Amino acid sequence: MPEQIANLIGVGLEWIVAILGGLLVAFWVGLIVWTWRDIRTRSSDIFAAILASLLVALFNVVGVLLYLLLRPKQTLAEQYDRALEEEALLREIEQAPSCQHCGRPVQAEWQFCPYCEGELKYPCHQCGELLDPAWKRCPHCGTRPRHLERTPSGYVAPPPTQRLEPEVADPTTFMPPQGGEHTEHIDPAQP
Repeated sequence: MPEQIANLIGVGLEWIVAILGGLLVAFWVGLIVWTWRDIRTRSSDIFAAILASLLVALFNVVGVLLYLLLRPKQTLAEQYDRALEEEALLREIEQAPSCQHCGRPVQAEWQFCPYCEGELKYPCHQCGELLDPAWKRCPHCGTRPRHLERTPSGYVAPPPTQRLEPEVADPTTFMPPQGGEHTEHIDPAQP
């Protein structure tokens, strides 16, 4: 009877060792497959994929730890997305409106450049909405800009580019009160 119990224990231990050995081999093969798939998402270089898989095949868990330290931080998809974002930002910067006089960036709704004070857009003579100088019709009311209207001698010249000059008070139309008394100055040129 004790021999039968020893045989059963021996057979049971053999099965446990076989199962654990099979699990360890499956885990090892799984690590190799996972490493192969992971490196293929991070690099298109087949040599790097083979090298990473061999590292894990030879050193098992230690090889996986080494691979995790050495692998590229981003996947190819993340690198592609980042490149697309950078390209979109560059395109946005290139397409941002700029002043045709000084070249500095301006906003689309501005009529005058705040840097050089050049006119960026001019108002429609019909509805007053701001028009781009290149437009052939007002998109709001449909009128043709004055510089595209025909006259008997041809086309009217485009609207001049204006620079805003700071307003300076005319000393002939305004005189401050002197000596504490309130006086009004009336300009003889005004009706």
